Amino acid sequence: MTRLSLTIVGTAAAAAVLPIPSAAVERWYSTGLYPVLQRTLTPLSNLVPFALFDALCVAAIATAAVAVYRQVSAAGWMHGLARALRGLVVAAAIVYLVFLVTWGLNYRRVPLPRKLVFEPSQVTRASAAALGDANAATLNRLYAASHPARLSVPSLAASFEATLRALGGAAPIVPGRPKQTLLGGYFHQISVAGMTDPFFLETLVAPDLIDAERPFVLAHEWGHLAGYADESEANYVAWLTCRHGDALAQYSAALTLLGYAEPSRPLRDALDLGPKIDLTAIRERYRMTNETLRLAAQRGYDTYLKANRVEEGVLSYDAVVQLILGTTLDDRGYPTRR
Repeated sequence: MTRLSLTIVGTAAAAAVLPIPSAAVERWYSTGLYPVLQRTLTPLSNLVPFALFDALCVAAIATAAVAVYRQVSAAGWMHGLARALRGLVVAAAIVYLVFLVTWGLNYRRVPLPRKLVFEPSQVTRASAAALGDANAATLNRLYAASHPARLSVPSLAASFEATLRALGGAAPIVPGRPKQTLLGGYFHQISVAGMTDPFFLETLVAPDLIDAERPFVLAHEWGHLAGYADESEANYVAWLTCRHGDALAQYSAALTLLGYAEPSRPLRDALDLGPKIDLTAIRERYRMTNETLRLAAQRGYDTYLKANRVEEGVLSYDAVVQLILGTTLDDRGYPTRR
């Protein structure tokens, strides 16, 4: 490798392992540089009807294939593959550094529970069951009102902005335009509802969501766009957003949270026919996924999260219940900040 290549790889390795104070990340990046980047990149990506992330993936695969072919043609299999591998390592280091700058450093910001009035003693089995009962009651109450409705992106965006202000966000965040992706089939097979593109800061959604799922999924991905990289925190932002939204958004939050906090009674007794139909549709879609691929993707994402200093890995999704139960809400239903 050349000196420049070694410098790039060394810088990426150092960025991956060296500790950076979360307070510094919060001040200089998450509430400093990142909002400026987000307000620049997301409006640009919103102008494009297709997923720029798809184009990036296709370009990366094609470029890698051409590079390997040229090296092998010029130097033979052994030496050519070795050269190509060195080049791919440098390219991966560059991609990682770009990832950190455009979004990834948000994993290292100050955790949300340290910014809010959070009481761990409020997180109990009884309170979790009470949350499950409340979700079931919300589903029964709002099923009729929510199902003729269609997702109102402007209404959801207004509720999302109010949520960010309540959480202490000073700079406005541009909501991402929900986009389909070439990865839609893959999303279905691994049971993924959406994704935030960390390079162009755009919002990708799975093609097979039922209407009742869309508000929460969209608000969750917008939470990531707002710099809440941790899955539980993005879920919490989505819960607050939908809870203060229209009937469909409130129903969507209750439907999603039902998977994290079960009611005190069996679902067959707690839910009316309408919500049962929605749950059946979701379970049927899940049944049609590829178990082997789903488990492999889950393990891979668990490794990715832990590599980005999310110690709980994929279990971080479930921590949203702790945030909901442990935070103190004000009269408006928003968390009280420290």
